Amino acid sequence: MPRLFGTDGVRGLAGREVTAELALNLAAAAARVLGGSRPNGTGRPRALIGNDSRISGGYLAAAVAAGLAGAGVDVLDVGTLPTPGLAYLAATEDVDVAVMLSASHNPMPDNGIKFFARGGFKLPDDVEDLIEATCGEIWDRPTGEGVGRIRSDSLAPLAYVEHLVGTAPVPLKGLRIVLDCANGAASEVAPEVMRRLGVDVVPFACCPDGLNINAGVGSTHPEALRQAVVKETADMGFAFDGDADRCLAVDSAGALVDGDRIMAILALAMKARGALAKDTLVATVMSNCALARAMETAGIELRTTDVGDRYVLEEILAGGFTLGGEQSGHIIMTEFGTTGDGVLTAVQIAAQVAATGRPLSELAAVVQPLPQVLVNVPDVDKYRVDEDSGVARAVNSARRRLGDDGRILLRCSGTEPLVRVMVEAPTHELASEVAAHLATVVRERLALPSGLPV
Repeated sequence: MPRLFGTDGVRGLAGREVTAELALNLAAAAARVLGGSRPNGTGRPRALIGNDSRISGGYLAAAVAAGLAGAGVDVLDVGTLPTPGLAYLAATEDVDVAVMLSASHNPMPDNGIKFFARGGFKLPDDVEDLIEATCGEIWDRPTGEGVGRIRSDSLAPLAYVEHLVGTAPVPLKGLRIVLDCANGAASEVAPEVMRRLGVDVVPFACCPDGLNINAGVGSTHPEALRQAVVKETADMGFAFDGDADRCLAVDSAGALVDGDRIMAILALAMKARGALAKDTLVATVMSNCALARAMETAGIELRTTDVGDRYVLEEILAGGFTLGGEQSGHIIMTEFGTTGDGVLTAVQIAAQVAATGRPLSELAAVVQPLPQVLVNVPDVDKYRVDEDSGVARAVNSARRRLGDDGRILLRCSGTEPLVRVMVEAPTHELASEVAAHLATVVRERLALPSGLPV
């Protein structure tokens, strides 16, 4: 059986895969695993709950609160705020566990459950496995005065806003910035932060109604933002995903600035001020080869991990580094936070433009990426992608064809039933041709028998 937890918590179709019953049981299990005894005998364990703007967040948050309180945990529900905002509060408040209800960049019908431990860090695999094993067990639940209390506090996110404002090294007055909040969790926070820093804010997709989160907008659909930046004659734009732990940028001409280029800008700036620990940047295997070349030229070591910001963070913490991220826009700066933070990333990139007086396009030009094509192959047995001999032969043949001038990567999605085929090559035409061929091989070799679930 596959793990209940994926690369970023538990995620699936709300009401079918992510149900109220599952949320309640997982919350109770997490309370048992993470609650423990309070430091210095200071009473019941404490938890935070937050959610993004999708409509199913209300009943799932209520189920999580019931599971935690029924397990003897006092609960503070802080309502809608970005995932990194909940992580920040978990790091700064005296809590034992934090639970975020979000499916991040997934479409509205999905939802998910993410856990943070004391200190605001995501859980390692072994702790998630323990929670999963504990879920649904019969145990001696507290009664009477032993049950937890549930409170709401809509003002708690203000501490996160003030934190973000305080990270800016220079004022941002004079900059005109379009903010695409994906009709998600950053819809109030991001514009407020930028306005406090002096930005002329142009809000875009900042009107969540519970149904429109990620719907043709945000970091997975930046096309509309690119047009808006040009139309509004803005200096730049930023696109977040539904829970705002991702950020992509757009320069004044409407060109996309992806996570690789964002990491390069930040790495060079941090190295210049002595804040890039051990002159090292941590990225994933999905990053373009051009990032490694640019960092080598700048005297910065690039370390790579498996895909997933949790693995980037593990490498950062293990090596004592301070910056890492993903091409998709998860950027982690341990100087300011414990997880990827889209609004923080936007603040820091805008600050570099303000401090240097150079346009974003010029800062981003340090990385000139090879053409990269990514093809998603759905409805296949993704667990056999590394075992099938036919797929292996096709990949080896394609690698011989590309030689040292390209790169191929096949990987399973951690949150969806599909295989991702990524190809880099000297030309877009060649990358597209090789990716299309490999996608066809994967589709044919790994096709599921009719009627079996994906």
